[in-house]
Amino acid sequence: MAGLTHPPHHLSVRIYYEDTDLAGVVYYANYFKFMERGRTELLRAAGIEQSQLKEETGHVFVVRRVESDFLGSAVFDDVLTVETGIARLAGASVTMSQKILRGDEVLNDATVLIACLGPDGRPARIPPAVKSALSEPLA
Repeated sequence: MAGLTHPPHHLSVRIYYEDTDLAGVVYYANYFKFMERGRTELLRAAGIEQSQLKEETGHVFVVRRVESDFLGSAVFDDVLTVETGIARLAGASVTMSQKILRGDEVLNDATVLIACLGPDGRPARIPPAVKSALSEPLA
């Protein structure tokens, strides 16, 4: 993942029947669910619990934009890896690079822009402690 400041986070996901469509392949929208889990686990690995952040500061992260290329199909019982890295950290947003892989095969390649909202629901600067945690290599 070019442009990342530190190694990406990896999350393993197994495909169940409920993840597939009538054709027996993973329904496209489920890739977005897998990516959401990957982003959440990256934040956890950085020491950021989103529920605690909301409770203590009122700040939340929301998806503003997704660019996603579907390059292959996953099927029942596949074990996938969701690879998530921080490509850019700005004042009020984080750009994350995400790949969903089956072994070395890239099934989905995405760039996700995450915006920070303050307690009033409007764009807000990322709290300094959060920005600092995201700037450090993951544990």
